[in-house]
Amino acid sequence: MNDRQDPYAQDPYGSQPQVHGYDAYGQPVYRPDAPERVYDQYGQPVQQQPAQHQQGYGYDVQAGGYDPYAQPQQVHEPHQFYEPPQPAQQTQQQEWIPRQAGAPAHEAGEAPREERHEPSPKVPEQASAPDYRTEQFSFIEEPDEDSEDVIDWLKFSESRTERRDERKRKGRNRVVALVVVLVLALGGAAAYMWWAGSGDKKGATTASGAQKRDVIVVHLRQTQGGGSSTALLVDNETTRKGTTVLLPNTLAVAKEGGGSTTLGKSVQDDGTGATRDALNTLLGADIKGSWRLDTPYLENLVELVGGIALDTDTDVPGAKPGDSPVVRKGTAQNLGGQMAVAYATYRASGEDPGKQLARFGQVMQAVLKKLSGDPAAATRTVESLAQIPDPSLSVEQLGASLARLATLAKAGTYDTTALSAQSDGTLGDQATGKVVKDVLGGTVKNTDKNATPRVGVKNATGGKGASGAAQVTLVNGGYTVVDAGTAGTAEAASAVTYADDRREADAKEVAKTLGLPAGAVKKGGGAPNADVTVVLGKDYKG
Repeated sequence: MNDRQDPYAQDPYGSQPQVHGYDAYGQPVYRPDAPERVYDQYGQPVQQQPAQHQQGYGYDVQAGGYDPYAQPQQVHEPHQFYEPPQPAQQTQQQEWIPRQAGAPAHEAGEAPREERHEPSPKVPEQASAPDYRTEQFSFIEEPDEDSEDVIDWLKFSESRTERRDERKRKGRNRVVALVVVLVLALGGAAAYMWWAGSGDKKGATTASGAQKRDVIVVHLRQTQGGGSSTALLVDNETTRKGTTVLLPNTLAVAKEGGGSTTLGKSVQDDGTGATRDALNTLLGADIKGSWRLDTPYLENLVELVGGIALDTDTDVPGAKPGDSPVVRKGTAQNLGGQMAVAYATYRASGEDPGKQLARFGQVMQAVLKKLSGDPAAATRTVESLAQIPDPSLSVEQLGASLARLATLAKAGTYDTTALSAQSDGTLGDQATGKVVKDVLGGTVKNTDKNATPRVGVKNATGGKGASGAAQVTLVNGGYTVVDAGTAGTAEAASAVTYADDRREADAKEVAKTLGLPAGAVKKGGGAPNADVTVVLGKDYKG
């Protein structure tokens, strides 16, 4: 629509109305330039009245003007013909219908086109273009209710099947769990009944044999005097208990190359490796390594852990007469490095060797209580000693073993016990049952009594050289010699004694080797670590 034109202005020359657009049905819509074109409020032409109510009006083409009283005329110009509007008094205007110019208004005998209600001619060419609307097409897939029902049924069936299978699995699991619980309950009840009914020592000993243990042997060697003390450090991983087993120097052990010797002599003469093998043979224990702890290293170890505290059973005198005691007897005594060494190695004159061995055990347990339970820290402590480790036990292995023992000592699950030897150095039934089997989990295998006898030599001549000469003679004769010390008083006649009847022949052979008369041989006591004991008197010529 052209806004610059007055839509209600009349064309005094009767020019053609212009097409303004097309309606929803493809019909042309003309501009309301002429009064003969009347539209309703929706832009549609108003339907004309029936023919009998109309009066013809139109343009007088020749006159060039508008004749309100002129009759309809036939127009021969090659353009469209327009019917004149109704009079002003008419209440409803007729519909304007275009026709082809030059066509007769109506044939003879025919009613006018308006009266015949013939279909209007076709709209102009552009009106024939299709006017499609959105609602005429549908590209949206409408849901298939039947398909949805099928899918829902399949889902329901699958869910129900899965739930049924899940219930079956849970049921089987519950059955299996119930069976396992019942088996465990029955097994536990049976184990409890067995344990409750087998509380004797024999059953406990048998059970201890299957326990896991870690055992190392430690030798405290004195740099002054040449003595030594030996103990086993036992870590029972099964029972979570630790034990120091003290071994007497008089213990009879096998000797390299055959024969037997004492533990003390083996440490001095054969070294740590041979001694460890001999102890394994004797005790049936699995000793994995040796730790040679000379007295200077023990002193440093006590200092590294910050000193120890223990109950001392005696005064340890000073180095010189009149000096104050190095260690005082009493409870909870604090000992430094030198004091600890002095206490661990002290043995009073005429005192049982077991007393000194027990003091050594006290010091070792007190050191373990102060040592770190962390393997790395314990290893650093061992490294600080600057020792040359034994090939059987590296610094790392020793540190780890000591850390575990330290943990047990701190927890109060650590004991110290002594392995007692008989007069001939062998182990009796008491030692075998209480220590070897229960603590070590081993089986005693004493030295062969028919092996080369151990000969103890005691000097009672009043001189100093006789004992050495006798020992050389016996060693050359193939005997194992044990130093039995010096007698307090001189003896006039020499004596050769034996405690076991099976050693009588051996005693006679010893006397013959030393050049002593056969009457010097007699049954009797002797050195605790020897099979045959020789007391050299003034009659011995050596």
